[in-house]
Amino acid sequence: MANHEFYMRLALDNARAMKGQTDPNPMVGAVIVNDNRIVGIGSHLKPGEPHAEIHAIRMAGEKTVGGTIYVTLEPCSHHGRTGPCAEAIVKAGLKKVVIASLDPNPLVSGRGVAILKEAGIEVITGVLERESQNMNEVFNKFIVQKRPFVTTKSAVTLDGKISTYTSDSKWITSEEARTDVHNIRNENMAILVGVNTVIKDDPELTTRIPNGRNPIRVILDSTLRIPLESKVVQDGKAESWIFTTERASEEKIKELENAGVSVFVTKSPGDQVSPVEVVDLLGEQLVSSLMIEGGGAVIAAFLQHQLVDKVVVYMAPKLVGGSHAPTFLEGTGIEKMSDAVELRDLSVEQTGNDFKFTGYPVYQGK
Repeated sequence: MANHEFYMRLALDNARAMKGQTDPNPMVGAVIVNDNRIVGIGSHLKPGEPHAEIHAIRMAGEKTVGGTIYVTLEPCSHHGRTGPCAEAIVKAGLKKVVIASLDPNPLVSGRGVAILKEAGIEVITGVLERESQNMNEVFNKFIVQKRPFVTTKSAVTLDGKISTYTSDSKWITSEEARTDVHNIRNENMAILVGVNTVIKDDPELTTRIPNGRNPIRVILDSTLRIPLESKVVQDGKAESWIFTTERASEEKIKELENAGVSVFVTKSPGDQVSPVEVVDLLGEQLVSSLMIEGGGAVIAAFLQHQLVDKVVVYMAPKLVGGSHAPTFLEGTGIEKMSDAVELRDLSVEQTGNDFKFTGYPVYQGK
């Protein structure tokens, strides 16, 4: 088992190196070993290109015969833009397949393993399974629920404020923390804010790191109050999608579309855009991951509908005070402490002078 874990960790490391490139597909790594030597390594690079197993098989060449392949996710069994990896493994003459985790899609889970076993190949599953599942938390949700994996990001002071009572918020956190935020943006397909953030700050919502990927900019604007001169409308640095309601004027919709903005008119029953409808529409557009950087009201709305999958909070060792200074989570709030949303698998790390808290909400009744 020690050798299995060693080679699987190598496969996981190669898979993680592609984070932000494979959406909406999973990150997958593969390592081929023959006669105690690594003869092939591969990663899935981006949608439409060969899977990790194929890259590793091509590198190994004839040395695949009689070898063992370590793969972080069950080899696929279906014909898509690429052929079934399970069949390619059989054809390559590999004698053993070690898998970290099975395909999370219940409709296909186990089929790849079945093809391998029917061909007489030894199959071992569950090696570093948790690590593999955590790595592909975005894919694991999207492939089953057809909704994006939702992460909220907030920067707060030690007393929970996101700005002073005069709305001054630059800068709460250190440069190191802000760089880390750009890395998270790079890993997500879309970033969401409310129109008030656009009106107040006129942000670019781009990824300012070398070779970074700018996410799709999603703005919630129930009546299309967004200024036409806003950077997200005019700069062309990334796609901008605005979700509005039937209360918006046709004239403003045409002006935004003429500027290159995609406008989605939702059928939200109230005065505000429904978060549920937003994630459903994003899922239909194959957006598998969404980062929310909106204010306290936006985050509260998504949390209230149990749509948030991960919470990231950067806390600066500063005190602001003020009963009118906003916090990162507003809305109506809860009545009883027993109804508070707890976070599981909480991790804490220092980033510059700040602390980064990451956790996963546990919703009652789910």
